[in-house]
Amino acid sequence: MTDLLSKYDAIRAEYEVLLATGLADPFGVVMERVLSPTRAIIRGRETILVGTYNYMGMTFDPDVIAAGKRAMDEFGAGSTGSRVLNGTFATHVAVEAALRDFYGTTGAIVFSTGYQANLGMVSALAGKDDVILLDADSHASIWDGCRLGQAEVVRFRHNDAADLEKRLRRVPAGKGKLVILEGVYSMLGDVAPLRELVPVAKRAGAMVLVDEAHAMGFFGQHGRGVYEEQGLEGEVDFVVGTFSKSVGTVGGFAVSSHPHFEILRLVANPYRFTASLPPAVAASAEASIRKLMTASDKRARLWAASRALHASLKAAGFRMATETAESAIIAVLMPSQEAAVLMWSALLDQGIYCNLARPPATPMGVFLLRCSLSSEHSLEDAAEITRRFIAARAASAALAA
Repeated sequence: MTDLLSKYDAIRAEYEVLLATGLADPFGVVMERVLSPTRAIIRGRETILVGTYNYMGMTFDPDVIAAGKRAMDEFGAGSTGSRVLNGTFATHVAVEAALRDFYGTTGAIVFSTGYQANLGMVSALAGKDDVILLDADSHASIWDGCRLGQAEVVRFRHNDAADLEKRLRRVPAGKGKLVILEGVYSMLGDVAPLRELVPVAKRAGAMVLVDEAHAMGFFGQHGRGVYEEQGLEGEVDFVVGTFSKSVGTVGGFAVSSHPHFEILRLVANPYRFTASLPPAVAASAEASIRKLMTASDKRARLWAASRALHASLKAAGFRMATETAESAIIAVLMPSQEAAVLMWSALLDQGIYCNLARPPATPMGVFLLRCSLSSEHSLEDAAEITRRFIAARAASAALAA
């Protein structure tokens, strides 16, 4: 008998070597208690959270929590069914209405996770006779959606409009074309030049999907994302997003004003063959989205903290993934996996939780410590995080010596 798990022996061996060092497991952190959007108890001590994507700090919003509690009492703990069967409750209808209001679109479809939103949209839009052109740094959920739909996949260089245009010219006439972009790329925190990329796609007759998971809430006048900030609302055909970041719950969605958008409910397998969100989650998401419509103060605080942290880490000599704070993702580049693990562990000892990222999540050869800030982080928090980064650098250097 062939052991089907043997293909992962190299990964397992590498992981066992990591655990044998006695350092904390970067992939097994347990939040023993969450105190706020910026603080939790980890390994028995209060820790500053700098790696949770809780951009707008909505997880502890009283109105969001109250909406979930009411729905739990009124509808029970779960739906036990698909949206196309018994799984559509009043709360699901309400959160889709909130999304239409937030994005100013005629259509909105809610999926059970952000991963499933990309999986469902990409696989349903582009099939075996179509071509998908996507950025080389696209999220795993987008790549998996391509595989599920069996479309031909053409990769273009990251954020390179000229390369996209060259590859679009090679697509045979008559082929359906879908260009997939992200507003903010989640590893390095860099922003896509959509105003360069989208016109290239449209001139070639391609439809455009933009994933705004890491931009919803604080890019653009209404918080709709990078495509809004760059003035492309009339050019983007489909927007995909998630509830698990700025909205502060869990779930995914797609919005569009395409006249036939609703047909996707009947053909997207990740929508029709899975149970819908628990009604309490949908209710909390609706409350959060409606509050985000008027959250200009939160947006301002998030940008202030993000810029302050990036500037102070850079001034302290850390190598940053972007020249300035392009988003709320502040990524610190590390020279090797070993250095990244040592630094991550030292940071946890200092009471800082951030994300350790490595290939294949990052580009080949890129190892980084990824911070994501919240509107609830203060400027004082940014200064304290930097101080602890400096202390962790000294401690990790001592360990490596």
